[in-house]
Amino acid sequence: MGEGNMWSAIQSVLKQIDDFVWGVPLMVLILSGGLLLTVRLGLLQVRKLGLALKWMVQNEEEGEGEISSFAALCTALSATIGTGNIVGVATAVCAGGPGALFWMIVAAFLGMATKYAEGLLAVKYRVVDESGHSLGGPFYYIEKGMGKNWKWLAKVFAFFGACVGLFGIGTFSQVNGISSAVVGFFDPDKSLAVTIPGLGTYSWVVVIASLVLTFCVAAVIIGGVKRIASVSQVVVPFMAIIYFIFALALVLFNIKEVPQAIVTIVQAAFNPKAVTGGVVGSMLVAMQNGVARGIFSNEAGLGSAPIAAAAAQTKEPVRQGLVSMTGTFIDTIVICTLTGLSVVITGAWQVEGLEGVQVTTYAFQHGLPFSNTFCAAVLMICLVFFAFTTILGWDYYGERCLEYLTGKDQKKIKIYRWLYILAVFIGPYMTVAAVWTIADIFNGLMALPNMIALFALSGVVVKETKRFFDVYADQKMAKKKSSASIKDAAEN
Repeated sequence: MGEGNMWSAIQSVLKQIDDFVWGVPLMVLILSGGLLLTVRLGLLQVRKLGLALKWMVQNEEEGEGEISSFAALCTALSATIGTGNIVGVATAVCAGGPGALFWMIVAAFLGMATKYAEGLLAVKYRVVDESGHSLGGPFYYIEKGMGKNWKWLAKVFAFFGACVGLFGIGTFSQVNGISSAVVGFFDPDKSLAVTIPGLGTYSWVVVIASLVLTFCVAAVIIGGVKRIASVSQVVVPFMAIIYFIFALALVLFNIKEVPQAIVTIVQAAFNPKAVTGGVVGSMLVAMQNGVARGIFSNEAGLGSAPIAAAAAQTKEPVRQGLVSMTGTFIDTIVICTLTGLSVVITGAWQVEGLEGVQVTTYAFQHGLPFSNTFCAAVLMICLVFFAFTTILGWDYYGERCLEYLTGKDQKKIKIYRWLYILAVFIGPYMTVAAVWTIADIFNGLMALPNMIALFALSGVVVKETKRFFDVYADQKMAKKKSSASIKDAAEN
């Protein structure tokens, strides 16, 4: 068996494992978890969305933790708003037709309830170590909420989480996204080529980009969670707003085509053949692509966001749950929907030969009244910064997972940190498809222990929610009475 045959055989086996892990069972598990919580919480994601958005930017008085709720949200968003929002949505619509966008929104709607439960449990079961660090996430709510007998499940989650950070979602796939975006803009013909012995021929742009990126990542992550949070809460809102403005402008400039695009999306969700001419195939394909990409983008159910939520300065688990919930709303229901609409309105999904970021670039270039170069530049800048913050967010997650696994062994955490920086450095030169597939598998396997915990602790989530809103209603009533009596006293 030749080396090439061996690699293709390994890749084929990994692809089968990946299809199984990310197949129907996992998606059903994540969606049914979201549906169960939605029903048990009485559509909380609709009823309390306004309050959640208000608390997102309003810090809690006397809250305990390392960083503000907003900074914790930005750290979580830094890991979720990434290439998935620009590249992933386009890929989903191209593979599953416009109907994939409908199923993505459905998955995100249910995912808001999941994200709420994750944020609530993260704060309820977090621990504060002797150095004052707030530690929490699925490993703690599995161990403390489900009991010591389940500690093995918490360790399984932590192991997969550390692997995901190091082997792909956090490093290779994001770095590759950055290098392809930068090369596509600065050196599309690959005329500035340089041959690196043992690695192959690359554009000078890739070499320079990998050095700059590695330096920037190292400068931030060596500073720990506070530095990651301080960078994220500046970069994430700023870039998300810029991308939102341009994507919204595209929709507004083509407002006449929006009703037809919505009809196409809904029609394709239930009858893809009517829209795609049988290219996509069944409703299941549209659903699978939409749900998988949605989960991939907003990470609801994966258990990554509660690791950041646990560091928030709050004493109320419910409050942080609501703030965490807004992450899925912003990431998928707002940003991914706008990307998907842009791709459908401009017909970019039907253009042959385009893939990934090229699809979204085509949509921007044909849907906005600006020059092609300007549109490509805006998209490249957004993609670079989105991917950069994802790299930061996943380092934080990976370190917290390793911290739990090793009993806070600082030496091993430092080694992990430097390995992470090395992975960022070599990321642009990685061409083995197996790396992405392995990352995908680990990402899916993270979700299993977390979803088991959410099902097991759904009663705790419901109880905490009821307790909090009963107290909150009483406080509001007392405030009203107090202000009414002050008003009466003033009038008299």
